[in-house]
Amino acid sequence: MPGQPTASPPALDRLVALLRADDVDGAIDAGLMAAWPEAWAAALDDDARRLLLDARARLQAAWDARARYRIREARLARRAAAREAARAPAPAAPPGPAAGAAPPRPALPASAAAILARAKARAGGGA
Repeated sequence: MPGQPTASPPALDRLVALLRADDVDGAIDAGLMAAWPEAWAAALDDDARRLLLDARARLQAAWDARARYRIREARLARRAAAREAARAPAPAAPPGPAAGAAPPRPALPASAAAILARAKARAGGGA
């Protein structure tokens, strides 16, 4: 019939030959996962079309699984880092006042210190 492909394009024939030779890497390099018109695959015989489409489906499933694995590994690494950060001891405070911190307050307010000083002076001087 005019307009109908009588033979599959050479690229798909080459892909089928590579897959039959169990050369999946070669088939990937030759464009196994590239898009092609559905009519091209329809022009192949049933076994070749099934081989080609099954190989594409298996490869896509493997790539999807690899992507999920990488995402999971990244998530687990983030969780482990967060867990380690939570377990790490707090950094020790340096001795003395911290920079920008308010100076330490005296034990007694100024008025109470003055009263205490006068009482000590009377007790020591009056005896």
